Amino acid sequence: MPEGDTIRKAAALLSPLLPIAYLMSWIVSPSLGAIAQAAYREACRQPMFWLIIVSATCLIWFSVGVPYFTFGDDYKMMKQIGFDVAMLSSVLFGVLAASMSISEEIEGRTAVTLMSKPVNRRQFLVGKYLGILLACLIMSLILGWTLNYALRAMREFDPINNAPDPVDPMGTPVEKVVDPLTFQAQKTVVPLFEKPVPSVTGKAVARGCGLWFSDTLAHSLGILLGFGQVMILVAIASALATRISFVVNIVLCLLIYFLGHLAPVLVRVTESAGTGVGVGLVGFMGKLFDVLLPALEFFNMGPAIIRETPLDLWQFGTYVVTVLGYSLIYTSIALLVGLLLFEDRDLA
Repeated sequence: MPEGDTIRKAAALLSPLLPIAYLMSWIVSPSLGAIAQAAYREACRQPMFWLIIVSATCLIWFSVGVPYFTFGDDYKMMKQIGFDVAMLSSVLFGVLAASMSISEEIEGRTAVTLMSKPVNRRQFLVGKYLGILLACLIMSLILGWTLNYALRAMREFDPINNAPDPVDPMGTPVEKVVDPLTFQAQKTVVPLFEKPVPSVTGKAVARGCGLWFSDTLAHSLGILLGFGQVMILVAIASALATRISFVVNIVLCLLIYFLGHLAPVLVRVTESAGTGVGVGLVGFMGKLFDVLLPALEFFNMGPAIIRETPLDLWQFGTYVVTVLGYSLIYTSIALLVGLLLFEDRDLA
């Protein structure tokens, strides 16, 4: 079977998700919805989309059998790697797709033909962004589903992760909190399934369903937290693609990614390092980057995973919603700047 037919059939599997693009954009404008739909179809049909998914899936499952030498915390380390792989894969695809799609249509004069129809520049840019972002969301959900299975297999592959801690000074066994992110969800969800089941077999099945539901709920919050970072970086890439070339856009997005994570660290280090000309200059640059660039450290899953005490699921969910609100605000600002840049661009 030709490669193009294979990609088209694989993309057809995601066709039921197209009404989401219509729901988001047709309410605002039919032209915007049509552009978002076309961008979504184009993104899902690219071989790069499926190549990144397959590569990330292989990397997630490969991390299950890697020894991390953490003395019982291999599960947490593997979980951190899984969330980072899911987030970075979506960021990589979103930035590449936005940079190539928008830049090629502007440089190739395809946008001129599109503008001759009842489509303005705002609809073009926002529609492209929504279509590519929807493809990134699908990739995040697929990789999150894969990570959920891999984490459940990790618990069975390495039994040390399920072993209880040694006895405490009082001589009683202590339950080990293997996963602080899902412990609270398991504690609240599982009893709801246990009460109405009388048989031992049915109770075991119900407990397994409860554990699976709790893990999926907690992991979905982690995927949403990483997707907020995807929203911001794809918006920046879309805005920059209206003015600069593909290669320069990729370099700038990579620089923004690293500085967005590094700026808060520079501010904390310089504040505790004392005074000096060099320290003051680094501190000033760190504060400048911290104000102008997105605070990507808000989307870090590490503090929620690498801990010894259970994490309250309600508080974590509230934090995720708050951070997603921040990402929506920064995304709106980035797209607004992109629209200002695009309005003065000569397409002829």
